[in-house]
Amino acid sequence: MKLIALTSILAGSMLSASWLYAADPVAIDVYRDPNCGCCSAWIDHLEENGFAVNDHLEGDMGRIKQQQGVPRELGSCHTAVIDGRFVEGHVPAADILRMQRQPGLLGLAVPGMPVGSPGMEVGDRVDNYDVIAIEADGTQTRFSNYP
Repeated sequence: MKLIALTSILAGSMLSASWLYAADPVAIDVYRDPNCGCCSAWIDHLEENGFAVNDHLEGDMGRIKQQQGVPRELGSCHTAVIDGRFVEGHVPAADILRMQRQPGLLGLAVPGMPVGSPGMEVGDRVDNYDVIAIEADGTQTRFSNYP
């Protein structure tokens, strides 16, 4: 009986402690075509991972990409902006959080729409894809790889 009571107390303490130290949601603006379903699925992925998404329906995505400095060859279906930097395409939430610790980057991109990336889940198929980092001088490097 004492073990059960102690276990309950410890579990309750851990729950309340985790609530006290919960991080605030990370604000991100997402610009997308109003007719794109995978963009909505990517937004769901962000929200499930602690982001507070400001969803902007946009008819001229080319203008948004140009304003944000997204290289044409790295284009995808939606563009997000966080702390003045762009996130192009189906970039995993963990990579966006990691980018925040690297102030020299202009943004991240997952070119195209690889199957299996967040928001592009289709059955069991998962394509290999890279997350590309764009540095302040325009250099593009592999930020992470998803096999």
